Amino acid sequence: MTTLSENDLLTDDHITPIDFESIDGFPESHSWPQFDESLNKIQTHDLKDSLIPVIDLASPNAKTLISQACETWGVFQIVNHRVPFELVKKVESESRRLFALTTQEKCKVLRSVDGATGYGSPKLSPFFDKRMWHEGFTIMGSCVDDAKVLWPHEYQRFW
Repeated sequence: MTTLSENDLLTDDHITPIDFESIDGFPESHSWPQFDESLNKIQTHDLKDSLIPVIDLASPNAKTLISQACETWGVFQIVNHRVPFELVKKVESESRRLFALTTQEKCKVLRSVDGATGYGSPKLSPFFDKRMWHEGFTIMGSCVDDAKVLWPHEYQRFW
């Protein structure tokens, strides 16, 4: 079984996510303390409700509920956001298409060290001793320039 060292997985600036296609072992660089390898599962905290909080933006206390969800869960679902369903479906479809690309393709639009947009690990990664099992793509403004790199013959759909 081949495993990769942390140097093989990340650049010095901790931007490049793990290339899941190139490993067949569990890298120590991604082994978080709460991971119980003997049980092969993540240990979870006991919470009253096992469902992700759903927050109605029309609620007068939405801000408080969002704050509580962030502090308790780190995630929440929003309803009554007024984003058209067709737009949500289109974003989901394009996201699937982006993340279905090979790591080598996605790295063509890798976020720069001092940049905020593009493909890569979250900017908070350097604050942790271990790397995250995560890849992301941050968009601020238009993503047309990145689309031109990834899909040079069909980027117009991102106008």
